[in-house]
Amino acid sequence: QVQLVESGGGLVQAGGSLRLSCAASGRSYNAMGWYRQAPGKQRELVASITNGLMTNYADSVKGRFTVSRDNAKNTVYLQMSSLKPEDTAVYYCNAGMWRSGKYVSFDYWGRGTQVTVSS
Repeated sequence: QVQLVESGGGLVQAGGSLRLSCAASGRSYNAMGWYRQAPGKQRELVASITNGLMTNYADSVKGRFTVSRDNAKNTVYLQMSSLKPEDTAVYYCNAGMWRSGKYVSFDYWGRGTQVTVSS
């Protein structure tokens, strides 16, 4: 099992930046992901990263978000820049694996951190 705790959310103006952190304790997984869920919408995968530091991004955030991890600290980060109002959502950290060229989530989630981008 793994416990995931997100932090770093907040209110920011459009064009601003935020960095989210996800501290993991317990078993480590070879891939971690960041999801987000806006009101009335399904949860969507935003970015993922493997232990080997291979990354993948949703088209909507490519060039603006950067996922990274510090394996020694068992922490995953999501650097978000050029934020837009449509990035407003609760952001969740997830533990999973990389299989057949895509990220597969396990049912391990943090409680989420709210990101609100004002126009």
